[in-house]
Amino acid sequence: MSTLSDLVYAQGRSSEDDVEWLHRLAGDGQLLADLAFADIVVWVPTADDSFVAIAHTRPSGAATLFYRDIVGDRVRPQWRTQVRDAFLTGRIVDSASPDWFEETPTRVRAVPIMRREAGAHPQAIGVLTRHTNLGEARTPSRQQITFNDCADDLFGMIASGEFPDLAAPTAPRRGAPRASDGLVRLDVDGITTFASPNALSAFNRLGFEDELEGESLVEVVTQILPSKRQFDESLPVVVTGRAPWRADLEARGVTVSLRTIPLRDHGARTGAIVLCRDVTEIRHQEQELITKDATIREIHHRVKNNLQTVASLLRIQARRSHSEEARDALTHAMRRVSAIAVVHDTLSEGLAQNVDFDDVFERALKLIAEVAAAPSTRARTRTTGRFGTLPSEYATPLALALTELVTNAVEHGLAGQEGEVEIVADRTDEQLAVTVRDNGVGLTEGQVGRGLGTQIVRTLIQGELGGSIDWHTAVGAGTEVTIDIPLRYLGRVRE
Repeated sequence: MSTLSDLVYAQGRSSEDDVEWLHRLAGDGQLLADLAFADIVVWVPTADDSFVAIAHTRPSGAATLFYRDIVGDRVRPQWRTQVRDAFLTGRIVDSASPDWFEETPTRVRAVPIMRREAGAHPQAIGVLTRHTNLGEARTPSRQQITFNDCADDLFGMIASGEFPDLAAPTAPRRGAPRASDGLVRLDVDGITTFASPNALSAFNRLGFEDELEGESLVEVVTQILPSKRQFDESLPVVVTGRAPWRADLEARGVTVSLRTIPLRDHGARTGAIVLCRDVTEIRHQEQELITKDATIREIHHRVKNNLQTVASLLRIQARRSHSEEARDALTHAMRRVSAIAVVHDTLSEGLAQNVDFDDVFERALKLIAEVAAAPSTRARTRTTGRFGTLPSEYATPLALALTELVTNAVEHGLAGQEGEVEIVADRTDEQLAVTVRDNGVGLTEGQVGRGLGTQIVRTLIQGELGGSIDWHTAVGAGTEVTIDIPLRYLGRVRE
């Protein structure tokens, strides 16, 4: 399925500003469909004087006409003339008689999508069609009449280039209010002329027990808000209906999300639509997630501090040891603990449990160069390729394993000489391949796998990561270690 942008650009008649406008409009497609109790389809012109559907939204409170997806389809012959007339004239065009679609009577309204630029007349960039199912016609309720009136007001604003409003905030938080969640209609003075049952219930839970209709929404909210409690600074703008904004209203342990859409007629404000939704549980869940994330971050921070403390103690003990063998063992233990601390240090900086392993390994390499190199050894390290993002359960054993391999290369392969250790990372969606090679003396036959460090690496790669590891070595030609780690269990973690 092509995206909206792909479908629009494929026609070769729209600019980036047009695409942004269409994205904003399509984002409110569900609102329009629910208010109109009809299918909403957005069309853009093609190079051969036709139109192609780039977005389609089905109503949540009425039967849909299109059981199959029509996005990407060309406009049907019975709608082409109506759609073209709306596009060319810049006016709303209604069907003169019921249109039959798959044996179902329908009413079609074509609304030109006009994009307004500062100091210029609005230009048509597409057409929106409303397809109303007349097969389920019944006496409309007052709510349905009001919803249809709101839809007609928004269609008029679309045709005059006043909707969508680019000043409105994008990407609302989870729990954004919908028409079915609660709708309040305000007149130009901010007086409530209609409140749906769900909207009235939401305000009742906030503590307002009277009828909303006939009341000033600003005064209602003033009565609800606790006198000594801070509130959202954008709330006054929202409840007066003067700006397209969002805010949360909190009282008595209840949180109601509000979204205001000012209604205009050729620039003159005529009222507003205020959508409201009880999001108490959603906000409670969000707060719990924030608390848990902060707790996890604090845990990682404390683990990192504790590991660094342990590493410092091992370093002190190593310096005071009189046995060379004990000093080496303590130094290696200090380095391994420090490598694990680097991963936890990265985790403590953010809320995600995934880490940029390239950053982790770069910091680990600095630690290796500081600890592993002897005074007579001059080792250079070079990293090519990218490891990408890895979850913490992969990052910790991989960092420890690579630390061991690079340390062994410096201490044994390049002991007492100058050389280079190269780390090559090659990542695909299915696998991470890492090669660690040095140009040192290499290992003698039969020596691979005997040391403690080698055994640790093998356990980490094969046991912890489910991968494979192989050593290739020749005397005087250096050592090359290849690691293959499957990534199919990561759940689509991307680089």
